[in-house]
Amino acid sequence: MTTLLWIIALLLILGAAAYLRVSLMTATLAAAATLLIGNLTGIMGAWAWVVFLVIALPLNISPFRQSVITRPLLKLYRGIMPEMSSTEKDAIEAGTTWWEADLFAGSPNWKKLHNYPKARLSAEEQAFLDGPVEEVCAMVSQHHVSHELADLPPEVWSYLKNKGFFAMIIKKKFGGLEFSAYAQSRVLQKLAGVSSELASTVGVPNSLGPGELLQHYGTEAQQNHYLPRLASGDEIPCFALTSPEAGSDAGSIPDYGVVCKGMWQGEEVLGMKLTWNKRYITLAPIATVLGLAFKLRDPDHLLGQQEDIGITCALIPTDVEGVETGRRHFPLNCMFQNGPTKGKDIFVPLSFIIGGPDMAGQGWRMLVECLSVGRGITLPSNSAGGVKMLALATGAYARIRRQFKLPIGKLEGIEEPMARIGGNAYLMDAVTALTTTGIDLGEKPSVISAIVKYHLTDRMQKCLIDSMDIHGGKGICLGPNNYLGRAYQAAPIAVTVEGANILTRSMIIYGQGAIRCHPYILAEMEAAFDENRGRGLRQFDAALFGHIGFSLSNFIRSLWLGLTGARLSNAPFSDQTKRYYQQMNRFSANLALLSDLAMATLGGGLKRKERISARLGDMLSQLYLASATLKRYQDDGRLSEDLPLVQWAVEDALYKLQSSLDDLLDNFPSGLGGVLRLVLFPFGRPLKRPNDKLDHRVARIMQTPCASRERLGKGQFLRACSNNPMGVQEQTLRDILSAEPLYDKVCQAAGKRLPFMYLDKIAAEGKALGVLSDDEVKLLEKAEIGRLKSINVDDFDAQELKAQRLDQAQNSEQAA
Repeated sequence: MTTLLWIIALLLILGAAAYLRVSLMTATLAAAATLLIGNLTGIMGAWAWVVFLVIALPLNISPFRQSVITRPLLKLYRGIMPEMSSTEKDAIEAGTTWWEADLFAGSPNWKKLHNYPKARLSAEEQAFLDGPVEEVCAMVSQHHVSHELADLPPEVWSYLKNKGFFAMIIKKKFGGLEFSAYAQSRVLQKLAGVSSELASTVGVPNSLGPGELLQHYGTEAQQNHYLPRLASGDEIPCFALTSPEAGSDAGSIPDYGVVCKGMWQGEEVLGMKLTWNKRYITLAPIATVLGLAFKLRDPDHLLGQQEDIGITCALIPTDVEGVETGRRHFPLNCMFQNGPTKGKDIFVPLSFIIGGPDMAGQGWRMLVECLSVGRGITLPSNSAGGVKMLALATGAYARIRRQFKLPIGKLEGIEEPMARIGGNAYLMDAVTALTTTGIDLGEKPSVISAIVKYHLTDRMQKCLIDSMDIHGGKGICLGPNNYLGRAYQAAPIAVTVEGANILTRSMIIYGQGAIRCHPYILAEMEAAFDENRGRGLRQFDAALFGHIGFSLSNFIRSLWLGLTGARLSNAPFSDQTKRYYQQMNRFSANLALLSDLAMATLGGGLKRKERISARLGDMLSQLYLASATLKRYQDDGRLSEDLPLVQWAVEDALYKLQSSLDDLLDNFPSGLGGVLRLVLFPFGRPLKRPNDKLDHRVARIMQTPCASRERLGKGQFLRACSNNPMGVQEQTLRDILSAEPLYDKVCQAAGKRLPFMYLDKIAAEGKALGVLSDDEVKLLEKAEIGRLKSINVDDFDAQELKAQRLDQAQNSEQAA
């Protein structure tokens, strides 16, 4: 029995070593010390040393281990894992890993997260938000843009150009604003709260496109020519990547160029003939310079021996003869400029390639690297800004609108979707802040950008559906006072573009994340196919045994954290957020363990098991969303009044994570799900979705002017001007709340409970009863005007709703 206990003690020591992730040598020495003590006390015999040495020596003597163990495994690995294509390598190697790698590694360093600097605006950036951004928001009426003009007004286009809205990413030496990623995000959030057309128009030139590509890869001559013109708005750019045959699978674009000689401006030069047919290109109808992605071929070997050079990016002025632009798509009644572009056998010099001829064939890498930045800013910021405005508007409407003699926001059925909107608004703003912080620190987070693109556009769409349910008829009747309908129509656009969400979830997030974030997988793959076989063997050996120790550690961590509910694990704070950190420690270890087991059982076939990949990606994604929320809470000063928003957001994210994990175990390959469930959930699923009390607290914040509500909608356009129905509604909310005590005073004086309507008549009665002053009468009258504006919907003369050309409409107005 004593020997058995000693063996158990030895196993516990080795388990602790694995949990703590000590080195192989340290674990070996700890085991040897344990055996020595047992030997000296007479508990363990010499046989234990024999067993120990048979195991320990081969593992710790590198040349022997590499020859006897690693070499056969390397041969087996090469036979199982196909070598990556150049396109796959470019996609995997593009960008950088950041905080998501810590989450993937099974043991997040929370101190590291909270040591990242808080996102801040410079004085210049804040002035831009308070000045030009505020003013252009006041110039735009969503109804005017989407129903009457089918475009932004000319004066808005001029204002955007003159004030540098298209130059936020361009360096100051070229005349740009050179704003931080965080500042770009805040600008887009504010614009998106007013008009999706406005936000899209500003977002695209500052995202993936000629400006971004030129700054990173352009020749000096290209930069000096184009960047000042892009900054001033003299050039309007678009970028043509997507075609009818190649949407999400952008690497399969059929558009091509052929290297040849031709005439250009009266001289014979070396160039290329381009043929393309692109669709869904934002700003294409009005662009003056076209960024074009195509596959370049050199059949006559004019550039070298390589015939298929690969994906290449070039800048094509749209006034080149044969370039066809100008027609428009009609994307779900959202009137941002979007359309096709095409050309056939159009000759241009090789100098039109971004970066010059030396960058021929480097287009895919250029696109993937730049997309990791732009995709992390534009669509996530637009989504966050829209939902922040939605939270304020829905909260105000639910407090103003009454049914069954109560504000509808006090009905429990309404509180549930309201809480989803408010909690998501807090989370989404937190996620954009953390993501842009990483970008401003110099990261190009390709995995994070996929996470935030998918999850924020998805949550935005779901929040719009919830808000439509709450608004009812107010939401479905379009007109100048409808701030919801057009956004609801346009929501699928964000879900579809820049990598469809289904593809992003099932292939990209985990497909890139598993290789980029795992501490050993990429090293193993690179070592396995290293042309220097000796170096490859050594590197593969180091990666393989590091991987084995990593997997063992995550198994022990998952087992221990499951048995203890993670209550003994590290957390940076001992307040109400402590359990969230501990639960995330547990799920991080689970993710790392399940990733290794999925890759071990499926090998290269994991890429085809998209639903397995999607659920593993969900786990990584929800960990990132939850950690961003906790980071925001810390950066804001751990304000207790914001805690309901934090709790709802984190609990929702972790519950979604648990659900994806549960589904993964139900479908885990090789029948391992049942066994793994005993390890990961020994006492059942530990988490529940946010409860009714928490929903109530979030809904109450949304309906009550307070500091927490102000932070929820921080930075949005709330001016109560005629073309901003949400700003008018915000003012009405305050007027209604001020009017309620006056209403109660009149009811008390009248000796009866009056309906909360016709507040102007109640004001007159209060005046007659002598209980209201003139100022109080005016306040009730003003509140009634705002109340009716908030709850009423627009109506039109039948002729106004008939489709007609703008010139015909103008002629009709002149005739009238």
